[in-house]
Amino acid sequence: MKGLTCWRVAVLLGSVLILVVTSTMASRNTADAMASAADRFIASLSLDQRREATFSFDSDDRERFHYVPTEMFPRNGLTVEAMNEDQRRAAHELLETGLSQAGYVAAVDIMALENVLAALEENPRFDRNPEWYYFSVFGTPSPDGIWGWRVEGHHLSVHFTMRDGFVIADAPTFFGTNPAEMPDGPNRGHRILAGVEDTARTLVMALSSSQRSTAVIDDVAPREIATEAFSQVHSLGPGGLKGSAMTEKQRILLRDVIASYASLMADELATSRLDQVEESGMEDVTFSWAGGIERGEKHYYRIQGPTFLIEYDNTQNDGNHVHSVWRDFQGDFGRDVLREHLRARRH
Repeated sequence: MKGLTCWRVAVLLGSVLILVVTSTMASRNTADAMASAADRFIASLSLDQRREATFSFDSDDRERFHYVPTEMFPRNGLTVEAMNEDQRRAAHELLETGLSQAGYVAAVDIMALENVLAALEENPRFDRNPEWYYFSVFGTPSPDGIWGWRVEGHHLSVHFTMRDGFVIADAPTFFGTNPAEMPDGPNRGHRILAGVEDTARTLVMALSSSQRSTAVIDDVAPREIATEAFSQVHSLGPGGLKGSAMTEKQRILLRDVIASYASLMADELATSRLDQVEESGMEDVTFSWAGGIERGEKHYYRIQGPTFLIEYDNTQNDGNHVHSVWRDFQGDFGRDVLREHLRARRH
């Protein structure tokens, strides 16, 4: 079998072990599950709630994206807080269709961290609420149309776009945690995004001194990911260590870092992401690191390929506050495929 379609990738995120298995592409099954779940969610809502939760597909709101608290970035959509129990169940069933088991657990844990922050902080600027996560559906869920959905709130933002019964875009995807590691209580030491941190550190520590001097682009990590929450992103330019300069064992470690992000998604979507990375050429994928290498030190890294960008930053709150994101240079929000679709319709 070719490339990453033969991977069997085991990724540990928190306490959940999942397996990304062989698949040829993001198939119709995932899109069908999303359409059915979205229909059930919409059907569960009152008329007023539908007005809040649903938008036309060409709404400007579809490409709004951020991961800061709602006080800093007012959002549209229907909050979990405004739902009854049946509606919450339907909303979470929709969220589950886009994520793996580990990804869904991570998302729910990120929401629950708002309670932790409320207990840890004495910050009148923010009201922490684990129910301030917004569900939005764009267009009409259908096996043969164009539509999409989004779930977003503090430190969580997932976007999906469907066309003709297939998932054509699952980016941008943002997962963040504050605290990154639980400092106290019964869950002391738990790290929701342990996989995306540990795989990258394993890679940078496996590099030779000369390789590391190329991979480490700064001794001080930036305070934030470079792309922040820009609607469209571009290459961050040269810098870092290319896959072509790594040994085969190191390239496997690089794949493991990429897989730790892909495996947050539903299995078919994860495999599709990995296949696309392999097809575009692992030799042209670049790994860059900034900041300290030891656990607990402030650090940043990015992985950049011809078509995609991963960014990770853990510097805020004394290096216990993670921002991580997967972006597609042309495919965010389904832009590239939709552009071709609209061009074809005009002709």
